[in-house]
Amino acid sequence: MYHCVSRVVERRKVFERAEKEQFVKFMRLYERFSQVRVRAYCVMGNHFHILVEVPPRPEEAMGDAAFLEHLGLIYSELKVEEVRQQLEMRRDAGDDAGAERYKQEKFLYRMRDLSEFMKVLKGRFTQWFNTRHGRKGTLWEERFKSVLVEDGSSARVMSAYIDLNPVRAGMVEDPARYRWSSYGAAVAGDRRARAGLERTMTECEEEVCFVDGRVDWRRVGAMYRVMLFEDGEERYALVGSGPEQRVEIVRKGVSREALDRERKRGGKMGRAEMLRHKLRQAVEGLVWGSKEFVNAMHAARREMFGPKRKDGARKIRGTQEDWVWTMRDLGGPEG
Repeated sequence: MYHCVSRVVERRKVFERAEKEQFVKFMRLYERFSQVRVRAYCVMGNHFHILVEVPPRPEEAMGDAAFLEHLGLIYSELKVEEVRQQLEMRRDAGDDAGAERYKQEKFLYRMRDLSEFMKVLKGRFTQWFNTRHGRKGTLWEERFKSVLVEDGSSARVMSAYIDLNPVRAGMVEDPARYRWSSYGAAVAGDRRARAGLERTMTECEEEVCFVDGRVDWRRVGAMYRVMLFEDGEERYALVGSGPEQRVEIVRKGVSREALDRERKRGGKMGRAEMLRHKLRQAVEGLVWGSKEFVNAMHAARREMFGPKRKDGARKIRGTQEDWVWTMRDLGGPEG
């Protein structure tokens, strides 16, 4: 797998809340289209990190029906119909090889390819950003940088490094409080974020991640949380000499008290604490209120959502009441 980093030109901090939300949305959309797996991610003010797994290409060809359905993830119905006609024309002429070649040369080459995934993601976000802010030109400083990461412990360390970015930047004290990261999303209930962390953790801690043959998120989440706090502990050093000698923080991070607390309780968060994280992220989730209110706001900001999104209101998982809703699904496929 690969750890990818890309920075905004001149490293300007252009990612506000709306930009971060939209970037994550595009990332998940093109992850599905490109058939890669995002293991961990974090979107900061002027750069982003993604730990991405690129599975090998399948030996069996994708059938036309499945292929056309897959194109519908990012293309309009008009474009998909155009492609269908091109395939049908070749099939009717008995040119099956030509039909498969058309699929490969026009579309399939972009799937399960790291460079294509990053190219499409960054390009699509740039289009959206430039339109939103009335600008032109490139948004990114240079081509993305990538480092090959070995499965297992190395991937776990890299995942923690990515999720700890907002802590070391002094933005939050608890990595669970940062919405635009894999760990923050996982704590809030996002299934895809949890699946990425579960996949990484089971590679190096398999014997304690399963209950009755299935991965137990509570165990995985608790274990990963302790590891995050251990990796993210503040670092101090003595500076100066004699009477002027003092202790200074040389790396921001979680406090020793917070680390001791997490070690003591094994990283397990209580229901009330977990719910607070869900509610906090829901408050930051664009809209918060009654179902009718959220749906009205969704209709007013329809351009922010894909064509398959029919309404706006999403219930907050972990609550028993049905009077409070958010525009972001903290546990569902819209994430």
